[in-house]
Amino acid sequence: MKTNVSSTRRDFLHKLGVSAAATAVAGTQPLTAHAAVRKRNIQYAMLIDTRRCTGCHACSVACKAEYDVPLGVNRSWVEYVEKGDYPNVTRNFLPRLCNHCDHPDCVSVCPTGATYKREEDGVVVIDEDVCIGCGYCIQACPYDMRFLNPVTGTAEKCDFCEHLVSKGIQPACVETCIGSARIFGDINDPTSEIAQMIATNPVSVLRPDKGTEPNVYYIAADHSGEHERQRNRYVRVTTHRKQKIRR
Repeated sequence: MKTNVSSTRRDFLHKLGVSAAATAVAGTQPLTAHAAVRKRNIQYAMLIDTRRCTGCHACSVACKAEYDVPLGVNRSWVEYVEKGDYPNVTRNFLPRLCNHCDHPDCVSVCPTGATYKREEDGVVVIDEDVCIGCGYCIQACPYDMRFLNPVTGTAEKCDFCEHLVSKGIQPACVETCIGSARIFGDINDPTSEIAQMIATNPVSVLRPDKGTEPNVYYIAADHSGEHERQRNRYVRVTTHRKQKIRR
């Protein structure tokens, strides 16, 4: 029996055209609900309830142990805020870490692109292979949250323990906090604990005047020592610049 080659070819081309048209139409369809959820931007953030902080420094120690941070520098620490005259004195605690800002100054000044804000989760990170240790980001950060690692010679800071979070584990400081003062999660998810806590409590951020829109929030924080700390930082940075010029 003879096969009509011309007819077979026409049938094939017709089917191919229908398939291509269907694919093109499918490409213009709106996202399904599931796909739309996957497209939602994640912004990891941290909320620190200073009423529950005891100033034990467990968070600082856990951070140092997790990253083998050299002596003399810290990725995070607890600032003491002392007020009054003896015997009428008070001491409050203000845990500090990178604020993973929406508009980070450190990113805009980096000459190599080593510092950048990740699109998938909003975490500000440093690529050590690209960092040249120029220190521009350290001077630009209004929160004094970066340092030059004396061992590697590159800039370093908190990265929300992204290597742990990617595995579904909380950051080391959150896991270690004995007072459960730290809450970590996706602030853009209205069902997350951190989003609900921020929605139902008065919160504050460090240096709101800088316009960086930090993603570290505080409950009942005492910011009275911030001005003095910033003044001391200015003196330290200025001195560092003068020393570099002399060299």
